[in-house]
Amino acid sequence: MKDFLAKRDKGQLLIQRNRRLKENLLRPMQLSVSEDGYIHYGDKVMLVSPDHPETEADLFLPGDLSLCMTPDEIKAHLSNELEVPCGLSAAQTKIPVGRNTFTILCAAGEVIGQVLRYGQNFRLGITGGFDDRMLYLSSDHRTLLKSSKRSWLQEVFLTHEDSYLNCWQAAFPHPQLRLEYEGSPVPANTKILITHCHTNRGLVAHRHLFLRTYFGQEAEVAAHTYLDSHRVEKPKNHWMLVTGAPRKDLSTMLDLPKPPAEDTRALEQEREQVSDPGARSTPDARGCVPQCTLPM
Repeated sequence: MKDFLAKRDKGQLLIQRNRRLKENLLRPMQLSVSEDGYIHYGDKVMLVSPDHPETEADLFLPGDLSLCMTPDEIKAHLSNELEVPCGLSAAQTKIPVGRNTFTILCAAGEVIGQVLRYGQNFRLGITGGFDDRMLYLSSDHRTLLKSSKRSWLQEVFLTHEDSYLNCWQAAFPHPQLRLEYEGSPVPANTKILITHCHTNRGLVAHRHLFLRTYFGQEAEVAAHTYLDSHRVEKPKNHWMLVTGAPRKDLSTMLDLPKPPAEDTRALEQEREQVSDPGARSTPDARGCVPQCTLPM
């Protein structure tokens, strides 16, 4: 009994350690606000897989999915620290917290605050809500003993080791314009491709492959490039670097209300009717073709 009370006072009970880990992972975070509409080194962002119709499976996670760190369910119950390496998943959450807030880090001596450009190496770091930890988004070639859990493709994980396996690049989604956009600033809250530098595989969210995680049912994340018949990356390879909203009552730019869609064709037809009311009632001269009669 004395040992129990002593551990409780020191916060060493299993339930207390597990509670601290969960509190850190779900700690609210503040995303960076982009004033010029571009991504910069040092920005805190969310990696979001935009919603798209899934045609390859009947059951899948709909909506926008954010990339999240996902510690092993059993190990998470036994420790108050993050495991290394740590797993990843895609979850239906739009609120920036410790487990889904990443920092754009330099890879080759870039300056903090400098604009990130297409084709430029960068790293993605995450603290998980801890103040003294930094894990990096990494990947490596698939082996017989190391692959993703459901698809058996190239694994994506978080590690504390700083190496070339942490380097990623942003690419323009359309392949015919990709070379033209090389070196241009990467826009925030816009669909891009995120490619692993070492293996040249694209980051992908498998919405139809479910994982049982510490936080519930979520989707698998791996490194693999899916191409359609036109050699264009499929929507499952699309991602957005989501920044914070300038309004205090909103968390991210995804929360901003979209402007109402305007039917330009209908507006043009209304303008034509106003400018020339008889234009619709006048038959087309090309339509008035006399009919030829055959001789009897």
